[in-house]
Amino acid sequence: MRVPHLFAHALLLACSVGGPAATAAEATPMPAEIAPRAEQSLLTAITRAGAQRLVAVGARGHILLSDDDGARWRQVASPVSSLLTQVAFLDAQTGWAVGHDATVLKTTDGGETWAIRHFDAAGEALLAVMFLDSRRGLALGAYGTLLTSADGGETWAAAENVLTEEGMHLNAIARLNDGRLLIVGEAGLIATSQDEGQTWERGEFPYEGSLFAVRPYGEHGAIVGGLRGNSFRCADVAAGAWERIETGSEQSVFGIAERGDGYALAGFNASVIGVAADGTARELQLQALENGEAPAGAAAMSIEATAFADLLVLGNGELITVGDAGVRRWAVKP
Repeated sequence: MRVPHLFAHALLLACSVGGPAATAAEATPMPAEIAPRAEQSLLTAITRAGAQRLVAVGARGHILLSDDDGARWRQVASPVSSLLTQVAFLDAQTGWAVGHDATVLKTTDGGETWAIRHFDAAGEALLAVMFLDSRRGLALGAYGTLLTSADGGETWAAAENVLTEEGMHLNAIARLNDGRLLIVGEAGLIATSQDEGQTWERGEFPYEGSLFAVRPYGEHGAIVGGLRGNSFRCADVAAGAWERIETGSEQSVFGIAERGDGYALAGFNASVIGVAADGTARELQLQALENGEAPAGAAAMSIEATAFADLLVLGNGELITVGDAGVRRWAVKP
C-alpha cells in the first residue's frame, strides 16, 4: 500500500513516500484498542454532530466524543485501527469517518457506534469525506482517489474523471454557499463542480504548493490554506481572482474554521492565525484551558503541541484544536 507522508492527515501532507504492500494479516481490519489517554494521542480532525456533540478522530482508529464543548472526552469503540483522517456529520445522528486503508466508517447514532462501509488494506488513504444529502456522498484522498456513494455510504464506487487521471493528492473538499463543490490538493490543485460532483473542472491558482484546507467565503468564494503558511481567499471562485492573505507566518495551514466575521487558520508550530473580514491577519495568543478553566498558575500561554491538524470555534469564542498532542481547549487572549 502506498501512503502519503502526512501530518494533518498522518504527519505531513507535504510529500509522499512509498509503503510496503499489505500483508494477509493487514487485509482484515482490527478494532481499535480503548486507550486510557486517547484524548492525548494524535488526532487529525474534529467536527460537530448536531448542536451538542463534538466528535474527533485520529491515530489507531481512535474516535472520541464530547458533550460539554470539549471539556471532557470519552473514547468509543472503533472497528478499525487504521489512522482516521477526517469525520463529517450530515445531522446529529448520521456521520462518516474516513482514513488509511481506504477506510469508510458510518454511524447512525451520533457517533456512539460505527460500522465499516469500505475497507481495502491495499487501497490509498482517504483524506476527506462529504455528503450532499442522505444518499449522495464523496470520499477523496491520496493519488487522485475519488469514491462516490449513492446509497447513504453503504457502498462505494471509484470515479473516473480529470482529477483521478492526474493522480494528485486530493486533500480537502467544501460546499460553497452557492452550492458549488471545491476540491483542493497537491501542487496548487483546485477543482470545482457545478453539478454536485458529476463532473469537475480544474481552475487556475497562483500558488503551486500543496493546499490542505478550504472553507466557504462569502456567497461565491472560498478561503484556502496550505504549505508554508500560503493562504488565499477569493470572492468568486469562478472568476479566479485569488488574493493572498498576508499571515506573517510560514507555518503550514491544516485547518480553517469560521470565527466571528472572519476565520481562524491552524497549523504547524501550534499556530493559529486570525483573519479578519477585511483580510488582515494576526497570530492569536492562546491560553490553555483544562475542563473549561485556566489551570492554576497558568499565567502565560502553555502549548505542548507542535502542530494543530484541525480546529473548531465555540460560541463563546474559545477554540478547540486537535493535533499531535491530542485535543486541547483554548481561550483567545485580547
